[in-house]
Amino acid sequence: MPAYTLYLPEMIFAEGRAQAGVGLLVTKTGLVAGLISEDSVPEGTRVVGLRGKALLPGLANAHSHTFQRLFRGRAEGRVAGGDTFWTWREQMYRAAEFVTPEDLYDVARATFLEMVSTGITAVGEFHYLHRDIDGQPYSDQNLLSEQVIAAARSVGLRICLLRSAYFRAGFERAPHLGQRRFYESPEEYQRNLEDLVGKYRQTENVTVGAAPHSIRAVPLVEMKQIAAAARGRMPLHLHISEQVGENAACEAEYGETPVRLMADHGILSQGTTLIHAIHLTPAEYRAVAASRTTICSCPTTERNLGDGIFPAETAAMLGIPVAFGTDSQAQIDILEDGRQMEYHLRLRDQQRGILDASVREDWATRESIGTGLFRAATKNGYAALGLHGGGLAVGEPADFFTADLNDLSILGVDLDSLASQAVFSLAKTAIRDVAVQGRMILEDGRHMQGEEIRSRYRGVQRRYQESFV
Repeated sequence: MPAYTLYLPEMIFAEGRAQAGVGLLVTKTGLVAGLISEDSVPEGTRVVGLRGKALLPGLANAHSHTFQRLFRGRAEGRVAGGDTFWTWREQMYRAAEFVTPEDLYDVARATFLEMVSTGITAVGEFHYLHRDIDGQPYSDQNLLSEQVIAAARSVGLRICLLRSAYFRAGFERAPHLGQRRFYESPEEYQRNLEDLVGKYRQTENVTVGAAPHSIRAVPLVEMKQIAAAARGRMPLHLHISEQVGENAACEAEYGETPVRLMADHGILSQGTTLIHAIHLTPAEYRAVAASRTTICSCPTTERNLGDGIFPAETAAMLGIPVAFGTDSQAQIDILEDGRQMEYHLRLRDQQRGILDASVREDWATRESIGTGLFRAATKNGYAALGLHGGGLAVGEPADFFTADLNDLSILGVDLDSLASQAVFSLAKTAIRDVAVQGRMILEDGRHMQGEEIRSRYRGVQRRYQESFV
């Protein structure tokens, strides 16, 4: 094996800027060694020409529920009495009740393959399927977590398995039958999480994080215990303030909104990521900023479910790191999530360039909207998952994707507009190659296992549809 591989595109976006005339030098262990020109290649280097392509850092999907891909497009109609997040959950429970461990593996592989085809190189899988279909533990209580990890490894995707705690249906609520595969006791959860951490501690491109589902599913006492056990060891992710109803229920139980409660009890930190965080007061956003907590926004899911518009300009003004997630898999396109974050604000305010006006007052040093959103889709997502990388800097993993410069969506792109066009214009059809840890897992739009993955997923879909009859 050669000591280095040089990936030589027509243009490259690395270390926060676009350049031409240089390639990405990668060590045999898959780390970035630097940006060099073709005429200064170390002896024995393998050169991979990427003529007519741009090379960009791989995208991070910081929040995913893979099994929800199973009912994509099948829960879009209006039910009697209206359709909300809470009625949508009944469709989700049906999919959760259906999948066997083998089905979960096949659905996850297809979902991860789709992610790779859109330039995603790292995923945070917020995983809360733990029990069998009768709500009983498997002999291996991490079986379903391991199936999802195996699916990611099969496809070649970097994964942080965010193992979710789910202890109750809500304050003073009886257990929900549709959630029976989610429930564990606090003691079981912590033991199973630690077992999973130990098993994958030395596994390449696999990490584990803690994910107390939400304050409605995990009471405050247990939330604090999980956060304390995770602090400094692993990322901590939780859903919060996605719906105003969640805020009201939390206030009824604790006398405070979810974010205020988390702030008052020391759960917000640099290692914490809040999923959604839409319905916050200005003071709560300031508390998030002060604690250096990340917010993972999921614009596609949030508009699909009618959650509301995340006030991204507030986050930008306060310096809150924002990442993106595909969440319910209604659509898998992190760059689309980036552009919609800005577009939602434009619709709300009937103006353009909302984030451009909010980032900072110093026009001489302000970055473009596109560059800021691209960083959210890459470096911020990696950091939220506790991963080093996302910028193709020296020493970072060589996780990247290439875009066809002849694709009509970005035809005519130049160095000055590369980041902006990536966010606001680039179509999924332009993405041709994807590498994780320096290894190509998608080449010219093809994955080695693509046809098998598609075939097996079609079989699961057929049986899922037949289950409705």
